[in-house]
Amino acid sequence: MASSLTCAGVIWAFLSFLCAAASCVGFFMPYWLLGSQLEKSVSFGTFRRCSFPVRDETLQTTVMVEQCGRYASFQAIPSAEWRICTVVTGLGCGLLLLVALTALMGCCVSELISRTVGRVAGGIQFLGGLLIGSGCALYPLGWDSEEVRQTCDNLSNQFELGTCEIGWAYYCTGGGAAAAMLVCTWLACFSGKKQKQYPY
Repeated sequence: MASSLTCAGVIWAFLSFLCAAASCVGFFMPYWLLGSQLEKSVSFGTFRRCSFPVRDETLQTTVMVEQCGRYASFQAIPSAEWRICTVVTGLGCGLLLLVALTALMGCCVSELISRTVGRVAGGIQFLGGLLIGSGCALYPLGWDSEEVRQTCDNLSNQFELGTCEIGWAYYCTGGGAAAAMLVCTWLACFSGKKQKQYPY
């Protein structure tokens, strides 16, 4: 198989895939914010949640259902900031995944990635990382929502966690985006082979 990538380009392709995978897995998992409610552990993502309170009519009390799932609708996401975060982070993950898959195809297809295409791909990766970083920066603005306050002993506010803590998925998403912006964007500049000039 002929490759259109240099040695640096092959490293870029695999690192791009790892960064995109880390960001996408972190985005999808509901472990961005960890807390507890009614002595049960509760966790939030941008559009998913684990453990939620339900009114039990037979016992006339509130019980915690220990399951993970998406919110019933986009409007059911607890805050406008988290809705924006979901869209922005999702777009960024999509861009990183698109570039990563294109880069991996460049390992097998000759003349797919030129120097110019590599630099454009690096720019797209930078934009994707920037979008994910913006989403991660917006996320703490939603900590003042009622659902989060109930989970954090009514002590949370914007950029104040109360008794809650940041989960591994938040770091995974942000770390993947930061590596894509800083390392992959730089490697992309050296990824493509110089195209052959054909005399006509």
